[in-house]
Amino acid sequence: MIVLDTNVISELFRRQPEARVVARLESLEVEVAITAITLAELFAGVRRLPDGRRKEELGKALSTTVEPYRGGHAVLPFDESCADAYAEILCERERVGLPIMTADAQIAAICRTHEAVCATRDTKAFAYTGIVLVDPWVAPRTGLSTRPFSKQAPASR
Repeated sequence: MIVLDTNVISELFRRQPEARVVARLESLEVEVAITAITLAELFAGVRRLPDGRRKEELGKALSTTVEPYRGGHAVLPFDESCADAYAEILCERERVGLPIMTADAQIAAICRTHEAVCATRDTKAFAYTGIVLVDPWVAPRTGLSTRPFSKQAPASR
């Protein structure tokens, strides 16, 4: 399973999304999901916009884009099974001097709990969380490459 981070879904809302990202998403032959955290970030992003045509258009586009993920298992929740992984990720990153945003730690915990690959442009934010990452903006050598990041902290900063 591949979980799409907020920045991957957001790319699809650009007037001219990067062709490489669109092509990689269209070529996926595995189960694709998003998290409830990503859904909340997307809804908040639209609600923060000033009232007007752009806000209305993005709201409709968001609803259309996330509709296929709803109603099944494609929107992964942050539930009690993710809580322990979240605490481990948060505390380990703090211990080694690499704080992590709450939403990123929650998304990483969801991915770890579901043994899912996280597709994100912001690979540094998810480094050393014990999950496998793939950057859709980077061309793979063959097929969909995934690059695991160690659970271990870097030797030095």
